[in-house]
Amino acid sequence: MKSTYTTVLILLVLFGLFSCKEKESKYVEASSETKNVFASTAQIPDDHFLGDQTCKECHADQFKDWQGSDHDKAMQEVSDSTILADFNNVKFTSQGVTSHFYKKGGDFYVNTEGPEGTYQDYKIVYTFGIKPLQQYIVQFPNGHYQCLRTAWDTVKGKWFDLYPDFKVVHSEWLHWSRGGLNWNTMCSDCHSTNVRKNYDYKTDSYDTKYAIINVNCEACHGPGKTHVEQAKLEGEDYTFSGDLKMTVGTDSQDLVDQCARCHMRREQVSEYFNFEGTMLDHYFPELINLNTYHPDGQILDEDYVYGSFVQSKMYHNGVTCINCHDSHSYKLKFEGNLLCAQCHVPDTYDTPAHHFHEKDTEGAQCINCHMTGKYYMGNDFRRDHSFRIPRPDLSIKYATPNACIQCHKDKDNEWAWENFKKQYGKPDYKHFSDLLAPGLLGHANGVNDLMELAKDSVYPDIARASAVSGLRNYFDADAVDNLIRFLDDDSPLVRAATLDVVSSMNSSDYVNDLLPLLNDEKRAVRVRAYFALGYLDEIQIPKHYKVVYEKVKKEFETQLEVTSDFVGGRVKKGDYYLNKGNLKAAIKCYESALEIDNINNMVRTNLANLYYRDGDFEKSEIAYKKIIALEPDYAPTYYSYGLLLAELNRINEAIEQLNLAIKKGPEHIRFYYNLSLLYDKVDNAKQAETIAVKGLKLDPNNESLLYVLAYIYNKGSQINKARNIVARLVQLFPNNVEYANFYKQLNLSN
Repeated sequence: MKSTYTTVLILLVLFGLFSCKEKESKYVEASSETKNVFASTAQIPDDHFLGDQTCKECHADQFKDWQGSDHDKAMQEVSDSTILADFNNVKFTSQGVTSHFYKKGGDFYVNTEGPEGTYQDYKIVYTFGIKPLQQYIVQFPNGHYQCLRTAWDTVKGKWFDLYPDFKVVHSEWLHWSRGGLNWNTMCSDCHSTNVRKNYDYKTDSYDTKYAIINVNCEACHGPGKTHVEQAKLEGEDYTFSGDLKMTVGTDSQDLVDQCARCHMRREQVSEYFNFEGTMLDHYFPELINLNTYHPDGQILDEDYVYGSFVQSKMYHNGVTCINCHDSHSYKLKFEGNLLCAQCHVPDTYDTPAHHFHEKDTEGAQCINCHMTGKYYMGNDFRRDHSFRIPRPDLSIKYATPNACIQCHKDKDNEWAWENFKKQYGKPDYKHFSDLLAPGLLGHANGVNDLMELAKDSVYPDIARASAVSGLRNYFDADAVDNLIRFLDDDSPLVRAATLDVVSSMNSSDYVNDLLPLLNDEKRAVRVRAYFALGYLDEIQIPKHYKVVYEKVKKEFETQLEVTSDFVGGRVKKGDYYLNKGNLKAAIKCYESALEIDNINNMVRTNLANLYYRDGDFEKSEIAYKKIIALEPDYAPTYYSYGLLLAELNRINEAIEQLNLAIKKGPEHIRFYYNLSLLYDKVDNAKQAETIAVKGLKLDPNNESLLYVLAYIYNKGSQINKARNIVARLVQLFPNNVEYANFYKQLNLSN
């Protein structure tokens, strides 16, 4: 199986007490009263949502545009008119699984592989979506509803596999009968109106409810009860009083945020969406990372548009979704380049002098250069909404895509860059990706690039927050001090990202910087502040913050509860217990996360570390062996397993694992250092030297390898060789007293 994860190292948190006396003055300065920032968490009764037929009475034109749209057909009950697929005794086979679609009586069925790996008959109860695909939903026990992996292509009129190149075993989380295609948690919140997931962790059951099955008028505009009552009461004298959302007067960025709750990849913060507060009181968007985006911010995995759009100049200049898309039909307002010509003068931009392609060809279309796209879910082509200028020069540096060679498939980036320079010259502007890409990829100056990006408010907030998040990979003595400044940033995305990083470190010295964020205006920030303060006992919370601390505690517990059907939610709870020093409880949370996704090796790696910390070496070893069995080419697992064996004094076995680690991942310098030490431990000085030298060929100035090589030479009485190596260390690290003393001792050996 191809490796799809990055090993997450669990950072040991030091649970030290802080002195209230020493910090007293800062407590006084901090904002200590509970601000009025806590949006109501009340659930809206279903009968406050009156339905589209009521809206139609006064808004017939808008209803007509909405009818038949993707929102209208987001979810429907099964009937002959709603099912578009062929259920006339049709079979479809993909990845070794054959699904048989048929009718029985007036009902629709599929016979396919179920959660136990056996074939069963399943009744279709709902349709899901309309174009370019329609999915079908099956009811399972305990309130679970599952979306079939086989879907109907409504454009080509055929069955197809959503993931045709990806083999999924029935026991995996991604199997259609399990978490990856579970409607309750993955789909319902955005495909119906006034959804309450209602998950019960103890019984692994759902009691999901909604007011209206599809995305109707009130899913966007809010419950219509008050609006209709006022209109009827006041009649012709009625004046709109702001009792609805997403109206003509809504601020452009607020409007995008309101669309964003369903058009972004995100984590849930509140129990349910009730139109109170803002987007960040209910959800937090996934930042730019190497799993979801290319390192320059272009789409890689599904980001559902928002995370791309807020990177763009268009967003920061007041452009909204409805400038291009009709607000009710969601269709494009104009065809071709006329859409862009609303703002961009055609004589300047819609001309070969600008795009260097023959007019009215594919290459002359604005979107093909500035909105490249990808297919998701098998046949759904989605365009990147960051609206960027193609940059072949960045593609050369960071292996990122660009529109030029995506069309000119017979050419390479060097060709594209030479032509770019001829046509436009070298770019005279700095895009945020010039700083983000090298930082995320770990280039030599990466930490400085990320810090520069994070500090400069001229760049998009999501890029700055992503830079802060990326700084977690560059911890050093000044790391926390450099990060703390961003807790006061104007952007809630940046503040939240900072808390995510700081919470994984020993932040006891910065408790006074964290406490004021319990009063932050955004719930997504407040719950992170609570988590970052998790190592404190409640008795340690200053009295100034007692009230707000208790309020945010309830918000945090709600978030843990509402995300407890996700692997990430259970891991977050486990990490919270770790902060509290409750290792046993943390282990149980991680074990429960594996119950959801038994092949999640990121979780299993952390669990192996927890077992080790708990002294359960047998379980730790079993976990590492399981990871290796699932992903035999992932080098860091051999390394971690080898370190465990070394701690158990099984040195020869440890040496074997570290040799495998180097074989699988020869670029990892740390492997050479530890293996050299192990060879020294068994008195194999020759191999210890050989391994250290191999590592230094990759990184000639590596401090750890230079030191271990000097140690080996000194131990073997090769004083001259040792002296030469230590001389290099002194030259490279002139302020290191230990190296200076070592060098003096070697000189005295003569």
